[in-house]
Amino acid sequence: MSDAENPPTTEPIDPAVRDGPSGADFEPVSVFGDDATMDLRPGADNCYKCSVCDTVCPVAEVDDDFPGPKFQGPEQWRLKRKEGSEIDDSIMSCSNCMRCDDACPSSVPLSQMHNTARGEYVDEQMNKLSVEYVRNRILANYRTSAWFASKVPRLANAVMRFGPTRWVMEKAMGVTSEREFPAFATQTFREWWRERGGADASRRNAREARERRGDPVDADKKVAYFHGCYSNYNTPEVAKALVHVFESFGYELVAPEQRCSGTPMFANGMLDDAERAAEVNVSSFADLVEEGYDAVASCTSCSMALRQEYPELFDIEGIEDVAENTFEALEYLRIQEDLEGAIANASVEEQAFAYHAPCHARNQGLDRQALELFRELDGVAMEDVGDSCSGISGTYGWKEEKYETSMKIGEDMFEHMHDAAGDVGMTECPTCAMQMEHGTGYEIKHPLQLLEEALC
Repeated sequence: MSDAENPPTTEPIDPAVRDGPSGADFEPVSVFGDDATMDLRPGADNCYKCSVCDTVCPVAEVDDDFPGPKFQGPEQWRLKRKEGSEIDDSIMSCSNCMRCDDACPSSVPLSQMHNTARGEYVDEQMNKLSVEYVRNRILANYRTSAWFASKVPRLANAVMRFGPTRWVMEKAMGVTSEREFPAFATQTFREWWRERGGADASRRNAREARERRGDPVDADKKVAYFHGCYSNYNTPEVAKALVHVFESFGYELVAPEQRCSGTPMFANGMLDDAERAAEVNVSSFADLVEEGYDAVASCTSCSMALRQEYPELFDIEGIEDVAENTFEALEYLRIQEDLEGAIANASVEEQAFAYHAPCHARNQGLDRQALELFRELDGVAMEDVGDSCSGISGTYGWKEEKYETSMKIGEDMFEHMHDAAGDVGMTECPTCAMQMEHGTGYEIKHPLQLLEEALC
């Protein structure tokens, strides 16, 4: 059922078998069972226990009981090799921010280790009838709930924001009542896209834009948009902004069949669900990449999943091609177009923004791009609110037992936002936007929305 119907920053670890301390070859360890050959021992061997990863972990900073990414990664991998050992349940307190990947000087695949350990813990040790498992499964598969809600969005919004409903969900399922559920749009992005004329309309608009710009009308400028769940069901204004901005530069867009990127599934150890989603996404986008399309995403967690987590965790035909040709939207335009020149003579209504770079943007080297682009835009003041994590980490901050931790992590960001000149926030991540709004009351915008205002 499609929505229409209802690069890694470091070189990957060489998986070649190495000699053990004794000089004897060891047997590759299959972390996913008999049907896979993934071996994480080289990565574990690369760790020399400097603990830099622990110093950047936002959860370890506020939770003294959390052992940190070094234990969750290479140390737990080694412990699990002992017969009869189990994955420590603290693996479920890892927020999957992936900051440890960026910090490690030895390129240990920490988040890959965390994801595999979390998946193994859920598969083998978590009670499938427990409230925690059911709650996590529902949160991880947000797209399913959002699809149903999109059929009656006004009713869904009223029910989900009704105080007693939130109280019951906290008591019965462990979903915090402290947060207001994000509103579902009365028209999804894909409904708007179809009503507008889909790819045919985009092709016409792109050709007209090329004529205005003096570009060759038949220029090969084609992108496949991975909009993800949230821009489809909750913030279609972000997806529409991407369409308008890309078309203004002469790009023809398609919005192929797609599932969730899998990010919330990784964070909850639901790797089978994530692989099923990845199979659809890779199949859909690999065909387009072969036809000359590049893939773009407006959410940094979605682009991170397609670029890094898919090839790390799954063996699907075409997965490397999709990963190599996936970009975050603003990143893509900065590579392909003269964005600074395009906005040099533009102006917008005077406004000041408090900008937060999501953790998954930092992992892709994109943490400064919005600041660098908009600092010269007439009428705009941009202020960086620091390098702290927002704390929500997707579904993490929606869990009743993790809510206080998520808010403690976000305190630095909230404080910097309050101290900033502006009272409007900006970020590329939809759940970071939720946390920013929740902690400050500020309106939050996506960089694409400001770019649309300046250029379209």
